[in-house]
Amino acid sequence: MPTTSDTTRFPDGFLWGSATASYQIEGAVEEGGRTPSIWDTFSRTPGKTLDGDTGDVADDHFHRFREDVALMKELGLQSYRFSVAWPRITPHVTADGLGEVEQRGLDFYSALVDELVAAGITPAVTLYHWDLPQALEDAGGWTDRRTAERFGEYAAVVAGALGDRVRTFITLNEPWCAAYLGYAAGVHAPGRTEPAAALAAVHHLNLAHGLAARAVREQAPGAEVAVTLNLGWFRPEDASSEGDVDAARRVDGLQNRVFLGPMLRGEYPADVLEDTAAVTDWSFVQDGDTAIIQQSLDAVGLNYYSPTVVRRWSGEGVKESDDGHGDGASPWVACDDVEFVELPGPRTEMGWPIDPRGMTELLLRLAAEAPGTDLYVTENGMAAPDVVGEDGVVHDDDRIAYLHDHLAAVHEAVSGGAPVRGYYVWSLLDNFEWAYGYSKRFGVVHVDYGTQVRTPKDSARWYSRVAADNALPAR
Repeated sequence: MPTTSDTTRFPDGFLWGSATASYQIEGAVEEGGRTPSIWDTFSRTPGKTLDGDTGDVADDHFHRFREDVALMKELGLQSYRFSVAWPRITPHVTADGLGEVEQRGLDFYSALVDELVAAGITPAVTLYHWDLPQALEDAGGWTDRRTAERFGEYAAVVAGALGDRVRTFITLNEPWCAAYLGYAAGVHAPGRTEPAAALAAVHHLNLAHGLAARAVREQAPGAEVAVTLNLGWFRPEDASSEGDVDAARRVDGLQNRVFLGPMLRGEYPADVLEDTAAVTDWSFVQDGDTAIIQQSLDAVGLNYYSPTVVRRWSGEGVKESDDGHGDGASPWVACDDVEFVELPGPRTEMGWPIDPRGMTELLLRLAAEAPGTDLYVTENGMAAPDVVGEDGVVHDDDRIAYLHDHLAAVHEAVSGGAPVRGYYVWSLLDNFEWAYGYSKRFGVVHVDYGTQVRTPKDSARWYSRVAADNALPAR
């Protein structure tokens, strides 16, 4: 990887930030007029989360956001990507109408934005990071077109309230997870295992993106419009095997091209429609939908953590399925004969293999597929076996090594011509890690969940120096 004698410098103006998500950190789930989301319901359902953990309190960010902004300022972070909890904004939404806007919800996020701006930190707002109002799920959730329509209206409310101070609005975070983990695998809220429903959710999330992008442009014409995708870096185990190459094509279609196609080119890939024809006829796609989805984007965000290697399953023996998404029903619709290869080498606490080359490859791919569009790494980080030392600090050298190598991979993509404008470490704080509850720690800041005391880990201080120098120190 390219280095000078002691550093790898990033382009002038490169933005260094951190990211979080509303349900994972806010707590206060019954305050300010907020009503339940699908994650409130899911996490309170026995057996759905580890140890029955919920986001009821989480990091108590709702009450402690000023402390958290002060911590970001102390660390020299230049931007903060956070998500808005839809149930705080329109708590009485139904499939047929948005309902009354809850001013207390808007006031909370407005105060957060003001605090960030006063601290010299650029806010980036994600409109949807998985906390769908439960009332909409009761009416069909993302399988119902009306959810996308209500989302566009909700986006207009948020952009109208915050757009005078917010630089970037991100429509969706990782729609792949919302659709497939929520509606096919059942390991995320709402916990359904219906492959056809997952594909309907894919389309309605795409449609929601287009409607929200259009609403943001109308309400906040000076803001950037972006989307965040967790693209997969898929490789065939044997590049000379026709079956393995086809397996990689199919999973790439389900995770990457089913979103990139309509968002960037206004069409669903023909091979994806053919691959899934036995599951659904895609009749939920109406005339004009793909034109709505294909909105001009100012930026695309990439979330990258881990590589994936696949092969065609022979049908004999026990099928390997180390896809990183738990046991049970598969998120990989119409891929019964695709096997996920268990890779050797180091892994994170999530059990995810580590290979930063995927960061470079995916950024270069996005640069080619979305020419002229700014790119951001909107999430990257690792869960580590953090232990508070006798000195009261977490010495997380493994996380520092992970971040160093992935940032070097970002720099390599920049050197290769990818217009990467910034990087957001995941996550600012240890938090509620979805179905894993509080068992996995991704934060560069340690949180004692009993006392809510925040303590920067060694990785936070390291990342602070990287941001201050706009350069990566040599290892």
